[in-house]
Amino acid sequence: MHHLSIVLPAYNEEDNIAALASELSSVLPVLHEEWDVECIFVDDGSNDTTLLEMIAARGRHPELGVRIITLSRNWGLTAAMDAGFHAARGDVVATLDTDLQNDPRDLPKLLGELGVADVAIGIRVNRRDTRVKRASSRIANRIRNWATREDIIDTGCSLKVYRKQYLDRLKLFTGLHRFLPTLLKLEGARVVQVPVNHRPRTRGVAKYHLANRLAGPLLDLLAVRWMQKRHLGYCAKELP
Repeated sequence: MHHLSIVLPAYNEEDNIAALASELSSVLPVLHEEWDVECIFVDDGSNDTTLLEMIAARGRHPELGVRIITLSRNWGLTAAMDAGFHAARGDVVATLDTDLQNDPRDLPKLLGELGVADVAIGIRVNRRDTRVKRASSRIANRIRNWATREDIIDTGCSLKVYRKQYLDRLKLFTGLHRFLPTLLKLEGARVVQVPVNHRPRTRGVAKYHLANRLAGPLLDLLAVRWMQKRHLGYCAKELP
């Protein structure tokens, strides 16, 4: 039996936590065929009742093995994910958004790819976002792939699974969650891309818009390009 940690970062998602916990519970019978599961909710300094909803979900769904991490203030998605990664006890870590746009029923599909890969990342098909959001994502993806010489189709999809041994090698900085597949490749991880379902946001407010999708990430891109050029990827052995 393998141990799976599902990391669920949230900022002001009070209307979605209960429904998400219920959906995760419905997927457990399939996951429990192979996985011992824990769900790690990370409250990223929410100023609504998100934390109270997490506590209520822990009481309603003991089968999820809910653990709750709280950040001292709103540090951003990278910090929330990093806190979840460090707290995770599983040998495999999954991430998905708490806005209900990712479909938990896709988790078994991604986990099944770990037979041939170390990281499986979702590609959102039939995206249910606004035209502006889809356009800004396409532009950002093209720029990132051009600069990093990558072929990652959908870096913005939070639905991913990772072997934790590779996550443990990373030192993350603000904004670098967008480049996790690239950074993990530098550490030797095999990455595959898998089509997944995508759903419209029906409750809560989106945290990303055109400005914070294109401006700040350009600086992060320069940092990642520098890492690629300076990465120590040597192999060494001691002769007998």
